[in-house]
Amino acid sequence: MVQTDKVPPGPQDGGSSSSSNGGGGDCSPPAQPSPSPAPVAVPAADVGLPVPPGDPPAAAEPDAPEPTLAYGGLDNRPAPPRTDSAGGKKFLCGVVEGFYGRPWSMEQRRELFRRMRRWGLNTYLYAPKDDYKHRMFWREMYSVEEAEQLMQLITAAKEHSIEFVYAISPGLDITFSNQKEVATLKRKLDQVTQFGCKSFALLFDDIDHNMCPADKEVFSSFAHAQLSVTNEIYQYLEEPEHFLFCPTEYCGTFCYPNVAHSPYLKTVGEKLLPGIDVLWTGPKVVSKEISVDSIEEVTKILKRSPLIWDNLHANDYDQKRLFLGPYKGRSTELIPRLKGVLTNPNCEFEGNFVAIHTLATWYKSNMNGVRKDVVMTDTEENTVSIQIKLENEGSDEEIEMDVLYSPQMALKLAITEWMQEFGVPHQYNCRTVPHSGAKTNPIDAGGIGTPCLNSTTTVTTVYQQPIMSQGSPLSGEPVLLAKEEEEKKQQSDEEPMEMVLEKPDEQETKNVNQILTDIVKAKMSEDLKPMEMDKDSIAESKSPEICMQEDTGSDMAPMQTDEQLNKELYIPGPNEKPLYAAEAMTLEDLNLLAEMFYLPYEHGPKSVQMLREFQWLRANSSVVSLNCKGKDAEKIEKWHFRATKFEEMCRRVMQMFTRLANCENRSILYDLYPYVWDIKGVVAMVKSFVQWLGCRSQSSAQFLSGDQEPWAFRGGLAGEFQRLLPIEAANDLFYQPPPPMPTSKVYAIRPYFPKDEASVYKICKEMYDDEMDADLMSDQPDIIGDSLVGGFLTLSPDYCFVLEDEGSVCGYALGIVDVNPYARKCKVSWIPAMREKYIKPEAGKELSEEQKMMLSFHEEQQGLPENFLASFPSLIKVDVHTKVTDPSVAKSMMGCLLSSLKADGSRGAFCEVKPSDRRGLEFYSKLGFLELAKMEGFPKEMLVLGRNL
Repeated sequence: MVQTDKVPPGPQDGGSSSSSNGGGGDCSPPAQPSPSPAPVAVPAADVGLPVPPGDPPAAAEPDAPEPTLAYGGLDNRPAPPRTDSAGGKKFLCGVVEGFYGRPWSMEQRRELFRRMRRWGLNTYLYAPKDDYKHRMFWREMYSVEEAEQLMQLITAAKEHSIEFVYAISPGLDITFSNQKEVATLKRKLDQVTQFGCKSFALLFDDIDHNMCPADKEVFSSFAHAQLSVTNEIYQYLEEPEHFLFCPTEYCGTFCYPNVAHSPYLKTVGEKLLPGIDVLWTGPKVVSKEISVDSIEEVTKILKRSPLIWDNLHANDYDQKRLFLGPYKGRSTELIPRLKGVLTNPNCEFEGNFVAIHTLATWYKSNMNGVRKDVVMTDTEENTVSIQIKLENEGSDEEIEMDVLYSPQMALKLAITEWMQEFGVPHQYNCRTVPHSGAKTNPIDAGGIGTPCLNSTTTVTTVYQQPIMSQGSPLSGEPVLLAKEEEEKKQQSDEEPMEMVLEKPDEQETKNVNQILTDIVKAKMSEDLKPMEMDKDSIAESKSPEICMQEDTGSDMAPMQTDEQLNKELYIPGPNEKPLYAAEAMTLEDLNLLAEMFYLPYEHGPKSVQMLREFQWLRANSSVVSLNCKGKDAEKIEKWHFRATKFEEMCRRVMQMFTRLANCENRSILYDLYPYVWDIKGVVAMVKSFVQWLGCRSQSSAQFLSGDQEPWAFRGGLAGEFQRLLPIEAANDLFYQPPPPMPTSKVYAIRPYFPKDEASVYKICKEMYDDEMDADLMSDQPDIIGDSLVGGFLTLSPDYCFVLEDEGSVCGYALGIVDVNPYARKCKVSWIPAMREKYIKPEAGKELSEEQKMMLSFHEEQQGLPENFLASFPSLIKVDVHTKVTDPSVAKSMMGCLLSSLKADGSRGAFCEVKPSDRRGLEFYSKLGFLELAKMEGFPKEMLVLGRNL
């Protein structure tokens, strides 16, 4: 995100003047010899450091001719490393685990290394923000348990020929001029070196430019202070082959006044030792495009080619979004102008198949840095591989068969290979890792020489999980997980579409570890701006497993009983047939999934088509409205044709959801399910609203404002649809957490038709009997329905919806857009009909509930105050049968009902509930209705709850 309170560096950043005590402009320690321009990596064994078990001795890679590649080069053969002509280093291409939130597990990282090797990627940068010893408590040494895990991770990377780069971020509170601080940093990196790590990164992102008083006395600028420590550490580590530096100005928008004239970057270019590579995210933190010109500009001032830390697929700044689109917006002409590209992808591991696969395709399409891209449109369906023979200068010998990169073709290749994973039964084992505690001994760098890790130094205790993440398997006994408080996220117009949905406050059950986590998060929110998201907050992304295991009881509709929720699933016996055969995911489903969760700045073609169709149907709904004058049959036919087409698109989304929920690979399901669940709910609501527009709407006056492009809004595709509905600000109705365990159950919401009356009456009676805990109405079976819902269905059917479960009605949402004209109609038609149907009970005796309802038809109805109805003109009633265990359907039904009311001009809605009806009060309260203060004219025996629209 854009940094708003950034303190610009002083003009002295561009110079090399020295301070009075001699420390000002010198960025390398005077006692150290000057480095050679071509640094050579020194193996650990050559400097007397032990080699961890399982760490094979370093060997030079043989010079082998590059294979002729199929399109994209993904033929399951590792790619030969590309050598940079300037520095003699290989091109670093791979993954950075640098997001905020629950880190990947060790098993997931090993799978990542397997995929990277198979696809020809070569580098993994370890920088998880939830490893507090990576950033907040960088001084602390790793404990024995943590060290063992980190050592295993490094060993696994080497086994798969992956360059493991350990990153540390000391910039929050280091005193650059204090040699004790520098010695602490050296000692920490010595410890990691003992684990077998040979490549490192120093990160100074997301920190304040201001130096402490002690540093101001020694260094002439903040850049000089950073570079002094960086150069010293680089030389202390014997100038490793791969050493990365992340500047504070790590993207174009953070450079003051701009990239070309930044004193900070100018100092970096002049003073940073030439063997150190610089990380860069592009024009922005999340860059839509990274052009050749922009890279040449930064290369000029840095005096070296940058290494891209790419946040294109990062989603930790928006918990409603996932990015399954291809690597895009980066020309392959960049490859010879860069030191490497590391993608910082989605928090959800299994959601990164496409992101990493297409990055590998991009890299291999121009491994030798000599080709130009083919510009291909989204409509080109039959893209073919193009092979061009390249000739060596001064020779007729053919040396290479290369191909060009198309994001669309790369996406097709990735999806085709990913498709195979969905049918493979798999589930990661998420084991809990011991915490660092008071009795957990840290490791001293000098004491490491064998697998038996000795502890000789006492350090501050830190409760954390730096390498492995907390978790437990989704199978077996349910585990109670403490909830973490979600932090509010700031928004910026200059970064990709952000989340529009707000999440309700949750009560926390804190243990010792979480209390420390809260303290850390509070400090981080004050002091830093994350590289991947907005600068004033660290919002941890919960894993899908945690999300699905969290208690959703607070969001559960009260008509759903514990008996229904705890009902065991049907499991067929040895001689029994299953209830149904689950359909497998198809390539069409997977392509639709990717296009619905595409890239930060754009949606896939199918998603754009759905948005445009909905916009058109919304804007042209007047031709089919009930009060339209001079109806045009041709326009009406066209509207209904496009509405049918849109409903078919929605049906495909539901079908994709059902197939995904039944896929055999549960690891993929758990990572994707919360996102697909969310979009499924919104699409169902939109589909129901379109059906209502086609047969019930009174006008289209509410839809004539705003003609923004679909991708101009925040929150991904679900946010786009929310924005296009009349109740766009009702964020609580769009926040629908997934169930504790994935389900493929799909409910349909549609407009009410007269044939549904008996079903609605039946549900109304069952719900009332359940409330009264008895079947009291045997003599008059229709009295409950006539009393509670009959008027809605008869006089206001245009604002009535029903919920269907496999063809049977299991809920309803009924509304009256304006109570005043409705009351007048009741007096003219409905009340006389009911008085004729039900005889007035005799007075002077105690009446049953049935008789009280009958009497109400014969008594004068009291109207509500006009000043109240001016703000809350609409009356609503919603009920869902107890057999429905999906807590989200009540919100979806309420969303459809309120959308129809607001579309026809309502400003607010209210409902009436008996004080004794606890279930009803809780139900409407969870749907955003608040009890209103008593006013003169309110019914004495009822409570009135209202909600503004």
